Amino acid sequence: MEKLTIQEEEAMLYIWESGKCFIRDIVSKYSEPKPPYTTVASIVKNLERKKYVLAVRVGNTYQYVPAIRESEYKKSFMSGFVHNYFENSYKEMVSFFAKEQKLSAHDLKDIIDMIEKGSESNS
Repeated sequence: MEKLTIQEEEAMLYIWESGKCFIRDIVSKYSEPKPPYTTVASIVKNLERKKYVLAVRVGNTYQYVPAIRESEYKKSFMSGFVHNYFENSYKEMVSFFAKEQKLSAHDLKDIIDMIEKGSESNS
């Protein structure tokens, strides 16, 4: 899966949120000052080239639909992130955020509860 630029990722978030949309729909999601229509169209063309979206002809325009689920992208992105920055260790990542005080002891307990509940439902 090819990595997305910040602009592509932002557009993709709007597309995932919409499910299917036209360029004008994506432009409308941006806050002011909105990017030009042609800029957004270019970004979406790149997303299509990278196989993140599919274009469906509707009259004389195109409607865009996600070609991959948001969860697939998150999974791929996080795997690469953990590999590149935390020696491929999720434990190292959680430890980093705990040391930086981005996760509290309460947050960690909640995470442990979620893990334990997940392992119970997989048994």
